[in-house]
Amino acid sequence: MEKMGVTQFGGAYEGTRVLVTGHTGFKGSWLAAWLDQLRARVTGLSLDSATEPNHWDLLPVDALDLRGDVRDRQTVLDSMAQARPEIVFHLAAQTLVRESYGDPLTSWSTNVMGTANVLEACRLTPSVRAVVIITTDKVYANREWHWGYRENDELGGHDPYSASKAACEILVESYRKSFWSSDKRVLVASARAGNVVGGGDWAPDRLVPDLVRAVREGRALEVRSPAATRPWQHVLDCLSGYLMLGQQLLAGNAQFADSWNFGPAAQDNRSVAELLEMLTRHWPELAWKAQPSSGPHEAGLLLLDCAKARQALGWHPALQLDDALAMTAHWYRHHHQSGLALTQEQLRQYVDKAASAGCGWVKP
Repeated sequence: MEKMGVTQFGGAYEGTRVLVTGHTGFKGSWLAAWLDQLRARVTGLSLDSATEPNHWDLLPVDALDLRGDVRDRQTVLDSMAQARPEIVFHLAAQTLVRESYGDPLTSWSTNVMGTANVLEACRLTPSVRAVVIITTDKVYANREWHWGYRENDELGGHDPYSASKAACEILVESYRKSFWSSDKRVLVASARAGNVVGGGDWAPDRLVPDLVRAVREGRALEVRSPAATRPWQHVLDCLSGYLMLGQQLLAGNAQFADSWNFGPAAQDNRSVAELLEMLTRHWPELAWKAQPSSGPHEAGLLLLDCAKARQALGWHPALQLDDALAMTAHWYRHHHQSGLALTQEQLRQYVDKAASAGCGWVKP
C-alpha cells in the first residue's frame, strides 16, 4: 500500500529505480516528491539550486541527491552508473524564453547536447527500460492559430529556447529510430506541457514567481503582455501525465513511445490578465499593472490539442484552473507566513481530487 492510502499508476513506481534530471527545479522537485510518496527509489541529477528560496531545499524527500551538469557527458554516465535506473525522467533544461535571447548558447547546449548525453547514457546503461523526455508546448511552429497544436503538427521555434526544444524533439525521434526501432529494450517518449503554476516556483522572469516577489516587496507587478493567451495548468496535472506515460513505458507498451501533449481543458486557456484577475480572488494582496512590452518577441497565442492523451492514454486534468490557482496562492501564502512548504499536504489533496474527478491513474 502506498503512503497516500490508494494505489496510483498501478503501483508501477513502488520499488522502481528512477532517475530525475533537474530535480532541484520547479517541476523536477514536485516530481521527486511525488515519486518518493510512491515509494520509488529516487536519484536526482541537477545543478545546484538556482534560486533562494528553493523548493527542493524545503522538501523531506528520500533521494540520492547528485549535483552536476548534463552538458558534461562523463557526469551523466557516472550518475547513471550510480542510479542504475529503470526509468529516466529528463527535466534538466534551460527553461526561460527571455533568458535564451541573452545567452542563446546555454539554451542550445543544455537543451540539445544535454539531452543527447542523457539519451546516450540510457543507451549504454543496461538497467534502463523507459525514458520520458520533457520538452514544452513551445516546440510547435507557432502560427498563433485559434485551435490547438497536435503532436503531428510542424515543429519550429522563433526564440532560441523554443527552437532548441524543437531540436530536442528531433533528437529524441532520431534516437528512437536509430537505436530502439527494432530493439524495444528501451522505450522513449517526449512530453509537451503548457504553462504550469503551483507553489515553489521562484524562477526569474516567470509570471507567478514575479508576482510573488512583487507582493513580498510591496509593489505592483508590471506585466508585459496581459492579452497573451496560454494553456495554464497546475504542475501536478502535467506531472500526472508524465507518470501515466512512464507507467505504460515500464509495462513495455511500445505504442506509447511517442510524443504527447499534456495541457488543460479548452476553457482554461486564458489570457495573462484573466489569470491574474482569478489569482487575486485567492490572494487579494496581489497587484499588477500593464506595461508596454519593449523586450524580444514572445508569442501572443498558444493552444494545445490534448485529444491524443485523453483518448489513447486515458489522461485528463484533475483540477480546473480556479482550483489550481487557489492551491498555488495557498502554498505561497503559507510559505510567506511560516517559511514551510505545503507540498506533501497538497500532494495528498491532489490525489483525493483526482480520485473524485475520475482520473484513471488513482484507485482505492
